[in-house]
Amino acid sequence: MNELYPIFLKVAELKVLIVGGGNVGLEKLGFLLKSSPSAQVTVVAKAFCKELVSLAGKHEVELILSAYNSDFLENKQIVIAATDDLEVNKTVHADCKRENILVNVADNPPYCDFYMGGIVTKGNLKIGISTNGKSPTAAKRLRQFFEDFFPDNMNELLENLNTYRKTLKGDFEEKVEKMNALTKDMIQKGKE
Repeated sequence: MNELYPIFLKVAELKVLIVGGGNVGLEKLGFLLKSSPSAQVTVVAKAFCKELVSLAGKHEVELILSAYNSDFLENKQIVIAATDDLEVNKTVHADCKRENILVNVADNPPYCDFYMGGIVTKGNLKIGISTNGKSPTAAKRLRQFFEDFFPDNMNELLENLNTYRKTLKGDFEEKVEKMNALTKDMIQKGKE
């Protein structure tokens, strides 16, 4: 049973630390910045691959050339350990648990408070996909399917629904009923 509770974090308003500057750190940084180009991210590592430096340079990502120590956790709300050294990753995990900071140790589910699943984005529509850490590849394939499934004008549809919602009169329940009726018809038409 998948007991994960999906949430969407405003990482542009939270401070994120990534420990590791290699390919896994690059993957995690890219994932964050794809979802939130203005995410507040600091990456600390003894070395950085050139692709990570390039990506960081296109955003406001702070790079710190240093070995990890717990001082880097100060004022951070989310931490991703992405080094190729299991002992460093375990230390990051232990330090985060002691400080009550959410932590993800890449490719090591027992050391994760959260997983970075597949994300489908079409304008304002964002869908998170989780396999409970069992198969990142399946999450990737499902993401690709849904990216193709939803039309490119999905954002326009959502904007129109928002405009319509603002014109509705009545109490909360009446507004919800009207929106449910409208969106139910749209889904039914899509199935025809």
